[in-house]
Amino acid sequence: MGRPPRLSREAIVEAAKRILAEEGAKNLSMRRVAKDLESTPMALYHHVKDKDELLLLLLEAHAGQFPRTDMPDDPRDHLIKAAQLLYDILADCPWIVEVLASDDLMAVSALWIVENIIDGAVRCGMTPEEAVYAYRVIWYYTAGELMLRVAREQRYARPDAGAHREKAFANLDPEQFPRLSSLSELWPALTSRDMHRPGLIAIVDGLLRQTVGR
Repeated sequence: MGRPPRLSREAIVEAAKRILAEEGAKNLSMRRVAKDLESTPMALYHHVKDKDELLLLLLEAHAGQFPRTDMPDDPRDHLIKAAQLLYDILADCPWIVEVLASDDLMAVSALWIVENIIDGAVRCGMTPEEAVYAYRVIWYYTAGELMLRVAREQRYARPDAGAHREKAFANLDPEQFPRLSSLSELWPALTSRDMHRPGLIAIVDGLLRQTVGR
C-alpha cells in the first residue's frame, strides 16, 4: 500500500469536494473525510476546527472562482442580472444549496452577489427592508429550483423513472380532472423545461409592482 496523502487544509477541502460531488451533503462528515484520506477525525481537527469551518472553506473556494462583474445601469436589469448570477454560480454545484439552506453559513467572497441584489432592489425604489424581503424571495425561488432539479435528475436516473406519474395520469377521471387529463401526454415535456429565467423575471416584476408600483 502507498503512503496516505499528507494532511493539509487543502487536501481536506479537496477530499470533501469529492465526497459532496459523489455522495451529497448529507454524507459529509469529518469521519467520512478522514476515511477518504486514510486518517483519523482527530488528525483533521488540527487543520479544520469542525464541519462548519470545512463547509465555509468549501463555499469560499467555490465562490472565489467567480470574479465580480459589472452591472447594468438600469436598476431592474441590475436586479435581474444579480439574481441570475446567484443561480448560475450555484447551478453547477448543487450541494452548495443544501449547505446554504441553513441560512447560517455565508461565504464572504460571494456576498457581493447579495449586495448587488439588494442594491439593485433599492435602486428600483424599494426600502432597505423591502430589498431584503426581495432577496429572500429570490433566494427561496433559486434554492427551490435547484433542489428540485437535483431530485428530479436523481429520480429520472432510476430504471422505473416516470412510472408512478404515468400510472397516476392514466387513472385520472376526465370529468373530475379535465385540465390535467388534457395535459397528460404533454406533462413530462412541459415540466422538464428549463424555465428558471422567465420565472425569475416574473418574480422580479411582481416584487416591483408589490413594493414600488412599477
